[in-house]
Amino acid sequence: MRNYNLCGMIILLIVLTSLCLVRAQEEAENPQPPIISSRDIVINCTPNWTGERMEDGRPYISDGLIERMKKVSITAAWSGIMRQYPNCHTGAEEWVVMHPDEVICGRILTAQYMPLHPDYDRAIQAQGKAEGRIGAPNSWPIDMLKKGDVYVADAFGKVVEGTLIGDNLGNAIFTNSGNGVIFNGGVRDLEGLEEIEGFNAWHKGADPTWLQQVMLTGINVPIRIGRAVACPGDIVLAKKEGIVFIPAHLAEQVVTQAEATMLRDMFGHQRLREQKYTPGQIDSRWTEEIQEDFRNWLEENMEELPVPREVIEEMLNPTERNW
Repeated sequence: MRNYNLCGMIILLIVLTSLCLVRAQEEAENPQPPIISSRDIVINCTPNWTGERMEDGRPYISDGLIERMKKVSITAAWSGIMRQYPNCHTGAEEWVVMHPDEVICGRILTAQYMPLHPDYDRAIQAQGKAEGRIGAPNSWPIDMLKKGDVYVADAFGKVVEGTLIGDNLGNAIFTNSGNGVIFNGGVRDLEGLEEIEGFNAWHKGADPTWLQQVMLTGINVPIRIGRAVACPGDIVLAKKEGIVFIPAHLAEQVVTQAEATMLRDMFGHQRLREQKYTPGQIDSRWTEEIQEDFRNWLEENMEELPVPREVIEEMLNPTERNW
């Protein structure tokens, strides 16, 4: 009897093993397709956002707030988020900036590129075709851009044969987004790119070669730009002092705090030039006299100040202490 039971167990084990081998073979022959872009990945990167989202999952930050963000200094933007997000900033060193005096600011769409691996590249290309994507993979992120977006890509710093765009794709980017690009990689057709009025680029260098031995591995995924992490849906602010990636749920707070500091500094600088107060008075906690002077200055100059009227009115609210 025991021999029969042992034989049955052995037969069952053989059957189960065979089934597992068959299933493994089927999975190897029919693997799940690679994910090029995913709304779920974007939402996982922006869990604290509670407002409207775009079709691809990225938080929708209003154009008005983006315009206000352009006036924020890199230091103020960094200061507003660095304790919660310490890996938000990368410096301007080792970057080539097409127009150094022009700001790049907007909702970012990310793309990740890696050195070519033929097998995985074939899988990506096949999946892109199945999804109805058109052209070479380096054009796919461009097709997804909306007005106000900034295309941010990590091409592992490659310049020679690492040129993500030339002037044709540059024109397409500006047509779709009305904005510029930030590339940890190269560009080509630099003279043609410079002719696109309003377009700006941070990149690692220009070279006449075209893109080779590079593959796209993901769109709207977290990427590394310098020493910072850029997540899809962040707001990017790029100025002479570097680049800051601001989580969407903190964007309005960063702008409001920076505007309050800006107005406080404008008032303080003016009063120092007028020699009405000493540096020690301005740099320390303000007396009631200086506070009242600041309120009056805000009211008198409200229409000329580079801050929306409603922000100034909130600062004048006696229950608020933004200054």
